[in-house]
Amino acid sequence: MDLLIDMMDANRSVRETSFEALKGLWTENLLMPLIEVAYLHPDPVFTAEIVHFLQKNSGRYFGNDFNKWHQWIWNRNIKNIEGYPEFKARLYARLDDRFSRYFEGRRNSKIRMDEIRWGGVIQDGIPPLRNPQMLAAQEATYLADDDVVFGIAVNGDVRAYPKRILAWHELFTDQVGGIAVAGVYCTLCGTVILYKTRVNGQLHELGTSGFLYRSNKLMYDQATQSLWSTMRGQPVVGPLVDQGITMEILSVVTTTWGQWRVRHPDTKVLSLNTDHVRDYREGIAYKDYFSDDELMFSTPYKDRRLRNKQEVLALRFLEAPELQLAISTRFLLKNTLYQDKLGKVSFVVLTDQSGANRVYGSKEVVFKSYDGQYTLKDEQGNTWNLTEDLLKSDDGKALARLPYHRSFWFGWHAAFPETKLIK
Repeated sequence: MDLLIDMMDANRSVRETSFEALKGLWTENLLMPLIEVAYLHPDPVFTAEIVHFLQKNSGRYFGNDFNKWHQWIWNRNIKNIEGYPEFKARLYARLDDRFSRYFEGRRNSKIRMDEIRWGGVIQDGIPPLRNPQMLAAQEATYLADDDVVFGIAVNGDVRAYPKRILAWHELFTDQVGGIAVAGVYCTLCGTVILYKTRVNGQLHELGTSGFLYRSNKLMYDQATQSLWSTMRGQPVVGPLVDQGITMEILSVVTTTWGQWRVRHPDTKVLSLNTDHVRDYREGIAYKDYFSDDELMFSTPYKDRRLRNKQEVLALRFLEAPELQLAISTRFLLKNTLYQDKLGKVSFVVLTDQSGANRVYGSKEVVFKSYDGQYTLKDEQGNTWNLTEDLLKSDDGKALARLPYHRSFWFGWHAAFPETKLIK
C-alpha cells in the first residue's frame, strides 16, 4: 500500500522507484488501485507509464478510457488488495482530508468498495441548499410556464423546486409540513427522491460525499461520515451499516411550473436567492450531459432495452423491497391510466396532460377512465377525485399515495439489475 501512495509523490525519483518495486509484486488485485492512481495522477507522462504497464499485463488496450477499465474490472472476480479501504482513505485524502473518514477502517460495507468512484468534487463541493428561501407563486417571475419543476406536498405544505436551480445543488434539506426532509437530485442518473431524514427518532444531516456508486450519487451523514445510497435511502459504507436504517420515501412530481401552479395556486417555490452564484437559466446545468445518451461514469452493465437516459417511473415498496419495477414514461404517456401489481401491492399510475405521473394504491378498485387532470371513474360507476395525498371517491372511500420517483433507465437498472421493465 505504501508503494501505491508513494507513486503519487511529487518527487519523480520517489514515484519511479515505487513503481518499479510494485512491478515486481504484480498480481491482478493491483489492477484497480493502479487505475485509481493513474486517474488521479497530475503527471500525464507518468499516467501513460502506468497505463502501458496495465495494458501489457492485462491484455486490454483501453488507453486512458478509465470508464472501460472500470467496467472491465468490475465484471471480473478480482479480490481487492489487503488494506484496500486504507489505500482509498490515503489516496483520496490528497484531494480532501475529509474523504479519509469515508474509508479508513471501514469494514462495514454493503457495496463493493472498488465500485466507489470519485465524482470530481470535494465534500459538498456541489453545495446543498439548507433551509432554502421560498417565494409565493406570484413572486416567482423568473419562471416560465414550461420550466421543469419537482413538486412536493407534505402535510398540506406544497412546494416546487425548479430543475434549473436544483441541478446545480443536487440536495436540499428543510422542514416541510413539520417533517425533516432531504430532496436528493442525482443529475447523472436523473433521479429526484424525497426522504424523511428522521429515522427511529434520529435526525440524519445529509450532504454530498463527492463519490459515486454505479454513476449514482453517494450521500454522507455529518455525524458518522457513513456513505448512503441515493436509490435505497440506506447507509452502505460505515458504522451505520446494518443498523436497520432506511429513510422513508415521499412522492415527487416531475411536471411544469405552469401545470403545478394551476393545481396549486398557493404553492411556494424556490427562490433564486440561494447565496450561491450560478447560471440558473433553464437548460444550462448539465446541458451537454442531458443532450445525448452517453454516460459520464460507467456502470458494470449494458442493457439496451431502453436508451440509457430514457426516463422510467421507478417503483419499489416497503412491503416487498426485493421487487422492483420500471415503467417507461413513454409507455405511460400512451397509457395515462395504468393499473398493475408489484408483489402484494396493487397500484394505479395516473399521467396528466403535462406528462407528470402520480401513483396510488388501488386495492380491489378497478378504474375505467381518467380525464387526464382531476377525475377518475371506476368500473362500478363511482367518481374519484385526485389530490396529491389521496384518491377520494364520491361514496367516501380513499386510496393513499404510494412512493415513487423517476430515473434514467441506466441508473435504475444499475442499482437494481433484476428490475422488471414495462416499455
